[in-house]
Amino acid sequence: MAAMTARRPDLDATSLLGVRDRTIVMGVVNVTPDSFSDGGEWFEQDAAIAHGRDVLAAGADIVDVGGESTRPGAERPSVEEELRRVVPVVTALAADGAVVSVDTMRASVARAAVDAGASIVNDVSGGLADPDMVPWVAANRLPYIAMHWRGHSTGMQSRAVYDDVVEDVLRELGERRDALLEGGIAQEHLVLDPGLGFAKNSDHNWTLMAALPALHELGQPILLGASRKTFLGRLGRDDGEAPRPAAARDIETTATSVMAAMAGLWCVRVHDVASTVRALTVVQAALEHAPDDLADDPESDDSADPEGLHR
Repeated sequence: MAAMTARRPDLDATSLLGVRDRTIVMGVVNVTPDSFSDGGEWFEQDAAIAHGRDVLAAGADIVDVGGESTRPGAERPSVEEELRRVVPVVTALAADGAVVSVDTMRASVARAAVDAGASIVNDVSGGLADPDMVPWVAANRLPYIAMHWRGHSTGMQSRAVYDDVVEDVLRELGERRDALLEGGIAQEHLVLDPGLGFAKNSDHNWTLMAALPALHELGQPILLGASRKTFLGRLGRDDGEAPRPAAARDIETTATSVMAAMAGLWCVRVHDVASTVRALTVVQAALEHAPDDLADDPESDDSADPEGLHR
């Protein structure tokens, strides 16, 4: 069995897309006053830059900088305000040599962030929010993360209706994949995200978590963004009882990251990078020591890792 590898600071964005011997870690930097997870703790520019550096020091492969909250019900900032929040932080972290992704639905913000040093576009709308996004990303041959999306934050939870959430998400995300490839996004640059918490209730989210291996049917690297989401905060709470605060959900988040790694997913997007990196090291150690004949057993269940990503 091939040895698992630790974080490689020398890898650029395109090289990270090719990593298959471990699950990489994306650390979150929210430059927003109304984030569900940190309540604007990193809204000031200097604080956001310092936090981004801490995220990288903790072992993140990618730092994801966003200036628009996508929590349910959130109002959108103006383009000018989103640019003001994002560009200086991207500039500073990219100058440090970090691989930076910009979390935006706007092509103009993506363009400015890439000019400032970002090398990945993370678009929760999968190109549906801005018709200029996909042509621009395709023309510039950028790595692109597209999420399962049914609408903007103000109304998305009204769209949390599915016949079968796994089949429906696979179908809709597959249709979006096809549209993005037809629109010029290179297959080797495309990452897909099932969109936990976006137009999904807690039962939907848990059903998708139980079916993580099925996401490989989409044929693209998969990013999982479960970090600190409300469905984790409801665990162990009585009906009608408020969920635990977002910052108190990191243990549950780490468990979802372990599940993602065991399912062979490409990346987890998290707020608590240090705990995630340590937990994934445990997964790596276990996979390193799995007997080779287990991987070669024709009667073994390959559903959790159909492409042999962790062998």
